[in-house]
Amino acid sequence: MFAINQFIRLMRLDKPIGIFLLLWPTLWGLFIASNGSPTIQHLTIFILGTVLMRSAGCVANDILDRKFDSHVARTKLRPLANQSIPVKNAFFLLIALLFGALICVLFLNQKAFYFSLIALFLALTYPLTKRFFVMPQAYLGLSFGMGIPIAFVANDISLSMTTWLLFLANVFWAIAYDTLYAVTDKNDDLKIGIRSSAIWFGAYVKEAIMFCYTCMMGCLIWVGQLENFGWPFYGFIGLSLIFIGLLYRQIRTLNPKACFAAFLSNNYLGAFVFLGVFFHYLHVN
Repeated sequence: MFAINQFIRLMRLDKPIGIFLLLWPTLWGLFIASNGSPTIQHLTIFILGTVLMRSAGCVANDILDRKFDSHVARTKLRPLANQSIPVKNAFFLLIALLFGALICVLFLNQKAFYFSLIALFLALTYPLTKRFFVMPQAYLGLSFGMGIPIAFVANDISLSMTTWLLFLANVFWAIAYDTLYAVTDKNDDLKIGIRSSAIWFGAYVKEAIMFCYTCMMGCLIWVGQLENFGWPFYGFIGLSLIFIGLLYRQIRTLNPKACFAAFLSNNYLGAFVFLGVFFHYLHVN
Protein backbone atom coordinates (compact mmCIF):
# COMPACT_ATOMS: atom_id res chain seq x y z
CA MET A 1 0.00 0.00 0.00
CA PHE A 2 2.89 2.37 0.81
CA ALA A 3 4.38 1.80 -2.68
CA ILE A 4 1.03 2.50 -4.36
CA ASN A 5 0.64 5.73 -2.41
CA GLN A 6 4.13 6.79 -3.45
CA PHE A 7 3.38 6.14 -7.12
CA ILE A 8 0.14 8.13 -6.78
CA ARG A 9 2.16 11.01 -5.33
CA LEU A 10 4.74 10.67 -8.11
CA MET A 11 1.98 11.04 -10.73
CA ARG A 12 0.39 13.83 -8.62
CA LEU A 13 -2.96 12.09 -8.75
CA ASP A 14 -3.42 13.29 -5.19
CA LYS A 15 -3.19 16.85 -6.56
CA PRO A 16 -5.48 16.89 -9.60
CA ILE A 17 -5.23 20.64 -10.29
CA GLY A 18 -2.76 19.96 -13.11
CA ILE A 19 -5.21 17.57 -14.76
CA PHE A 20 -7.91 20.24 -14.78
CA LEU A 21 -5.58 22.96 -16.08
CA LEU A 22 -4.66 20.65 -18.96
CA LEU A 23 -8.21 19.37 -19.49
CA TRP A 24 -10.15 22.66 -19.68
CA PRO A 25 -8.42 24.11 -22.79
CA THR A 26 -8.61 20.68 -24.42
CA LEU A 27 -12.36 20.67 -23.84
CA TRP A 28 -12.65 24.23 -25.18
CA GLY A 29 -11.09 23.05 -28.41
CA LEU A 30 -12.97 19.75 -28.56
CA PHE A 31 -16.41 21.31 -28.14
CA ILE A 32 -15.76 24.13 -30.62
CA ALA A 33 -14.23 21.76 -33.18
CA SER A 34 -17.25 19.44 -32.92
CA ASN A 35 -19.80 22.29 -32.95
CA GLY A 36 -20.76 21.42 -29.40
CA SER A 37 -21.34 17.72 -30.02
CA PRO A 38 -18.17 15.68 -29.39
CA THR A 39 -18.53 11.93 -29.69
CA ILE A 40 -18.38 9.74 -26.60
CA GLN A 41 -15.27 8.14 -28.09
CA HIS A 42 -13.51 11.49 -28.45
CA LEU A 43 -14.52 12.61 -24.96
CA THR A 44 -13.21 9.38 -23.48
CA ILE A 45 -9.95 9.49 -25.43
CA PHE A 46 -9.20 13.14 -24.65
CA ILE A 47 -10.07 12.90 -20.96
CA LEU A 48 -8.11 9.68 -20.46
CA GLY A 49 -5.24 11.00 -22.56
CA THR A 50 -5.15 14.16 -20.44
CA VAL A 51 -4.82 12.15 -17.23
CA LEU A 52 -2.14 9.88 -18.70
CA MET A 53 -0.07 12.69 -20.22
CA ARG A 54 -0.26 14.91 -17.16
CA SER A 55 0.83 11.96 -15.02
CA ALA A 56 3.65 11.16 -17.45
CA GLY A 57 4.73 14.80 -17.44
CA CYS A 58 4.91 14.81 -13.65
CA VAL A 59 7.00 11.64 -13.59
CA ALA A 60 9.36 12.97 -16.28
CA ASN A 61 9.63 16.29 -14.42
CA ASP A 62 10.53 14.57 -11.15
CA ILE A 63 13.09 12.30 -12.82
CA LEU A 64 14.87 15.28 -14.34
CA ASP A 65 14.45 17.60 -11.34
CA ARG A 66 15.02 15.15 -8.48
CA LYS A 67 18.31 16.77 -7.43
CA PHE A 68 16.83 20.27 -7.57
CA ASP A 69 13.63 19.20 -5.78
CA SER A 70 15.58 18.02 -2.76
CA HIS A 71 16.68 21.64 -2.14
CA VAL A 72 13.21 23.22 -2.45
CA ALA A 73 11.03 23.32 0.66
CA ARG A 74 7.79 22.56 -1.21
CA THR A 75 9.20 19.63 -3.23
CA LYS A 76 11.84 18.01 -1.02
CA LEU A 77 9.41 15.29 0.12
CA ARG A 78 8.50 14.16 -3.40
CA PRO A 79 9.13 10.43 -3.87
CA LEU A 80 12.21 10.77 -6.09
CA ALA A 81 13.62 13.74 -4.19
CA ASN A 82 13.54 11.82 -0.90
CA GLN A 83 14.50 8.54 -2.63
CA SER A 84 11.42 6.62 -1.48
CA ILE A 85 11.04 5.32 -5.05
CA PRO A 86 14.02 4.09 -7.12
CA VAL A 87 14.61 6.07 -10.31
CA LYS A 88 14.41 2.90 -12.43
CA ASN A 89 10.88 2.26 -11.13
CA ALA A 90 9.92 5.79 -12.12
CA PHE A 91 11.23 5.11 -15.62
CA PHE A 92 9.11 1.96 -15.89
CA LEU A 93 6.06 3.93 -14.75
CA LEU A 94 6.80 6.65 -17.31
CA ILE A 95 7.01 4.10 -20.12
CA ALA A 96 3.71 2.51 -19.02
CA LEU A 97 1.95 5.89 -18.96
CA LEU A 98 3.27 6.85 -22.39
CA PHE A 99 2.23 3.48 -23.78
CA GLY A 100 -1.27 4.06 -22.44
CA ALA A 101 -1.35 7.50 -24.08
CA LEU A 102 -0.17 5.96 -27.35
CA ILE A 103 -3.05 3.48 -27.29
CA CYS A 104 -5.48 6.40 -26.87
CA VAL A 105 -3.98 8.30 -29.80
CA LEU A 106 -4.18 5.25 -32.07
CA PHE A 107 -7.97 5.60 -31.96
CA LEU A 108 -7.66 9.07 -33.57
CA ASN A 109 -6.74 9.95 -37.15
CA GLN A 110 -3.25 10.24 -38.61
CA LYS A 111 -2.99 14.03 -38.25
CA ALA A 112 -3.90 13.80 -34.59
CA PHE A 113 -1.16 11.19 -34.15
CA TYR A 114 1.46 13.51 -35.65
CA PHE A 115 0.36 16.41 -33.47
CA SER A 116 0.48 14.13 -30.42
CA LEU A 117 4.19 13.54 -31.14
CA ILE A 118 4.74 17.30 -30.86
CA ALA A 119 2.77 17.28 -27.60
CA LEU A 120 4.94 14.44 -26.30
CA PHE A 121 8.14 16.31 -27.17
CA LEU A 122 6.94 19.46 -25.40
CA ALA A 123 5.80 17.55 -22.30
CA LEU A 124 9.08 15.66 -21.90
CA THR A 125 11.36 18.64 -22.57
CA TYR A 126 9.51 21.21 -20.46
CA PRO A 127 11.48 20.42 -17.26
CA LEU A 128 14.74 21.20 -19.08
CA THR A 129 13.63 24.73 -19.95
CA LYS A 130 13.81 25.76 -16.30
CA ARG A 131 17.58 25.49 -16.57
CA PHE A 132 18.11 28.05 -19.34
CA PHE A 133 14.87 29.79 -20.44
CA VAL A 134 13.86 32.91 -18.51
CA MET A 135 10.15 32.10 -18.84
CA PRO A 136 9.55 28.32 -18.82
CA GLN A 137 5.91 29.11 -18.04
CA ALA A 138 5.44 30.06 -21.71
CA TYR A 139 6.82 26.68 -22.77
CA LEU A 140 4.40 25.04 -20.34
CA GLY A 141 1.61 26.94 -22.07
CA LEU A 142 2.66 25.46 -25.41
CA SER A 143 2.66 21.98 -23.90
CA PHE A 144 -0.67 22.37 -22.09
CA GLY A 145 -2.30 23.84 -25.20
CA MET A 146 -1.53 21.01 -27.61
CA GLY A 147 -4.87 19.36 -26.89
CA ILE A 148 -6.50 22.25 -28.79
CA PRO A 149 -5.04 21.63 -32.29
CA ILE A 150 -5.25 17.88 -31.70
CA ALA A 151 -8.99 18.27 -31.02
CA PHE A 152 -9.47 20.18 -34.26
CA VAL A 153 -7.55 17.78 -36.52
CA ALA A 154 -9.16 14.77 -34.79
CA ASN A 155 -12.50 16.20 -35.96
CA ASP A 156 -11.10 16.75 -39.49
CA ILE A 157 -11.34 20.53 -39.02
CA SER A 158 -8.66 22.75 -40.52
CA LEU A 159 -6.51 24.72 -38.12
CA SER A 160 -8.03 28.19 -38.26
CA MET A 161 -7.70 31.55 -36.54
CA THR A 162 -10.05 30.18 -33.87
CA THR A 163 -7.66 27.31 -33.19
CA TRP A 164 -4.64 29.52 -32.75
CA LEU A 165 -6.47 32.13 -30.70
CA LEU A 166 -7.58 29.40 -28.30
CA PHE A 167 -4.00 28.14 -28.23
CA LEU A 168 -2.66 31.64 -27.56
CA ALA A 169 -5.27 32.24 -24.86
CA ASN A 170 -4.03 29.09 -23.14
CA VAL A 171 -0.38 30.22 -23.39
CA PHE A 172 -1.21 33.53 -21.70
CA TRP A 173 -3.31 31.69 -19.11
CA ALA A 174 -0.48 29.26 -18.32
CA ILE A 175 2.00 32.12 -17.90
CA ALA A 176 -0.42 33.80 -15.48
CA TYR A 177 -1.25 30.83 -13.28
CA ASP A 178 2.19 29.25 -13.35
CA THR A 179 3.78 32.55 -12.39
CA LEU A 180 1.52 32.53 -9.34
CA TYR A 181 2.80 29.01 -8.66
CA ALA A 182 6.41 30.13 -9.18
CA VAL A 183 6.06 32.94 -6.63
CA THR A 184 5.89 30.26 -3.90
CA ASP A 185 9.28 28.87 -4.95
CA LYS A 186 11.00 32.13 -5.88
CA ASN A 187 13.52 32.25 -3.04
CA ASP A 188 14.51 28.59 -3.42
CA ASP A 189 14.74 28.95 -7.21
CA LEU A 190 17.11 31.90 -6.83
CA LYS A 191 19.36 29.86 -4.54
CA ILE A 192 19.65 26.85 -6.87
CA GLY A 193 19.68 28.75 -10.17
CA ILE A 194 16.30 27.70 -11.58
CA ARG A 195 14.66 30.14 -14.00
CA SER A 196 11.05 31.29 -13.72
CA SER A 197 8.78 34.13 -14.82
CA ALA A 198 8.33 35.10 -11.16
CA ILE A 199 12.05 35.97 -11.15
CA TRP A 200 12.22 37.43 -14.65
CA PHE A 201 9.26 39.80 -14.17
CA GLY A 202 11.01 41.23 -11.12
CA ALA A 203 9.09 44.03 -9.43
CA TYR A 204 6.32 43.83 -12.05
CA VAL A 205 5.03 40.35 -11.28
CA LYS A 206 1.48 41.44 -10.46
CA GLU A 207 1.26 43.65 -13.52
CA ALA A 208 2.61 40.89 -15.77
CA ILE A 209 0.13 38.37 -14.40
CA MET A 210 -2.78 40.74 -14.96
CA PHE A 211 -1.52 41.55 -18.46
CA CYS A 212 -1.51 37.84 -19.30
CA TYR A 213 -5.03 37.38 -17.95
CA THR A 214 -6.15 40.38 -20.01
CA CYS A 215 -4.59 38.94 -23.17
CA MET A 216 -6.23 35.58 -22.43
CA MET A 217 -9.65 37.19 -22.18
CA GLY A 218 -9.01 39.27 -25.30
CA CYS A 219 -8.18 36.15 -27.31
CA LEU A 220 -11.31 34.38 -26.04
CA ILE A 221 -13.56 37.34 -26.87
CA TRP A 222 -12.04 37.34 -30.36
CA VAL A 223 -12.89 33.64 -30.64
CA GLY A 224 -16.44 34.47 -29.60
CA GLN A 225 -16.67 37.03 -32.41
CA LEU A 226 -15.27 34.64 -35.01
CA GLU A 227 -17.60 31.82 -33.96
CA ASN A 228 -20.65 34.07 -33.53
CA PHE A 229 -21.10 33.00 -29.92
CA GLY A 230 -24.19 34.21 -28.12
CA TRP A 231 -25.00 35.63 -24.72
CA PRO A 232 -24.26 32.44 -22.66
CA PHE A 233 -20.60 32.61 -23.71
CA TYR A 234 -20.23 36.32 -22.97
CA GLY A 235 -22.07 35.90 -19.68
CA PHE A 236 -19.43 33.46 -18.49
CA ILE A 237 -16.66 35.67 -19.91
CA GLY A 238 -18.11 38.43 -17.73
CA LEU A 239 -17.95 36.12 -14.71
CA SER A 240 -14.36 35.29 -15.65
CA LEU A 241 -13.42 38.98 -15.68
CA ILE A 242 -14.98 39.48 -12.25
CA PHE A 243 -13.10 36.40 -11.02
CA ILE A 244 -9.80 37.79 -12.34
CA GLY A 245 -10.49 41.05 -10.50
CA LEU A 246 -10.96 39.09 -7.27
CA LEU A 247 -7.72 37.21 -7.96
CA TYR A 248 -5.88 40.52 -8.17
CA ARG A 249 -7.18 41.53 -4.74
CA GLN A 250 -5.99 38.18 -3.42
CA ILE A 251 -2.42 38.44 -4.79
CA ARG A 252 -1.77 42.17 -4.48
CA THR A 253 0.70 41.65 -1.59
CA LEU A 254 2.32 38.66 -3.35
CA ASN A 255 2.01 36.60 -0.21
CA PRO A 256 3.22 33.10 -1.25
CA LYS A 257 0.29 31.30 0.39
CA ALA A 258 -2.22 33.66 -1.21
CA CYS A 259 -0.53 33.23 -4.61
CA PHE A 260 -0.63 29.45 -4.29
CA ALA A 261 -4.32 29.57 -3.37
CA ALA A 262 -4.90 31.83 -6.39
CA PHE A 263 -3.05 29.34 -8.59
CA LEU A 264 -5.36 26.54 -7.43
CA SER A 265 -8.47 28.62 -8.06
CA ASN A 266 -7.58 28.92 -11.76
CA ASN A 267 -9.48 25.66 -12.12
CA TYR A 268 -12.66 27.73 -11.79
CA LEU A 269 -11.51 30.16 -14.47
CA GLY A 270 -10.98 27.34 -16.96
CA ALA A 271 -14.37 25.92 -16.01
CA PHE A 272 -16.11 29.28 -16.56
CA VAL A 273 -14.78 29.47 -20.10
CA PHE A 274 -15.81 25.88 -20.80
CA LEU A 275 -19.30 26.50 -19.44
CA GLY A 276 -19.60 29.52 -21.70
CA VAL A 277 -18.79 27.38 -24.73
CA PHE A 278 -20.99 24.50 -23.53
CA PHE A 279 -24.08 26.61 -22.84
CA HIS A 280 -23.69 28.51 -26.10
CA TYR A 281 -24.00 25.27 -28.07
CA LEU A 282 -26.74 24.02 -25.77
CA HIS A 283 -28.62 27.25 -26.48
CA VAL A 284 -28.23 27.20 -30.27
CA ASN A 285 -28.59 23.45 -30.78
